[in-house]
Amino acid sequence: MLRVYGDILSGICYKVKLLLTQLGLEHQWIFTDIRAGQSRTPEFPAKSPNGRIPLLEHAPGRFLAESNAILSFLAEGTPFLAWDRVEWAEVLQWMFFEQYSHEPYIGTSRNYIALLGEPAKYIARRVKPGYAALTVMERHLKDRQYFAGGRYSIAEGTQSGRRIPGRRACLRGGA
Repeated sequence: MLRVYGDILSGICYKVKLLLTQLGLEHQWIFTDIRAGQSRTPEFPAKSPNGRIPLLEHAPGRFLAESNAILSFLAEGTPFLAWDRVEWAEVLQWMFFEQYSHEPYIGTSRNYIALLGEPAKYIARRVKPGYAALTVMERHLKDRQYFAGGRYSIAEGTQSGRRIPGRRACLRGGA
């Protein structure tokens, strides 16, 4: 059985949980509280090189870290993964965008507000790049329903829980 170490309140963990549910894959969710240091115990880094969640144990003693790597692994051979080379590249484009242009500004803002209750000092420097990322997403989705390939894929999953209306609220100090 698949085992996932994570916190369902985390956007990066949620997207893994979402895909597992969409695929109907049986799994065990092991709540891992990073705020309490559970990913920094001596045992955890042996499983996850960077001590972060989510972490997938896909076979006994075989672990895979990083949410987008986990999504790619789980989606292989399903309708959620790319269909040809160009569509796969488009999916990767949006997965990289999420990690480098979206998550550092919007995902972390949500974390600081909703989970840590410390918005002001953390949000200020994230507002401008956060809005810029949302503008890129809005512009891309203006004439299409999906990020890549003209259909739902793991590129959508990377943005799950981060769709545009709610994400603008994060940058204004709301959760």
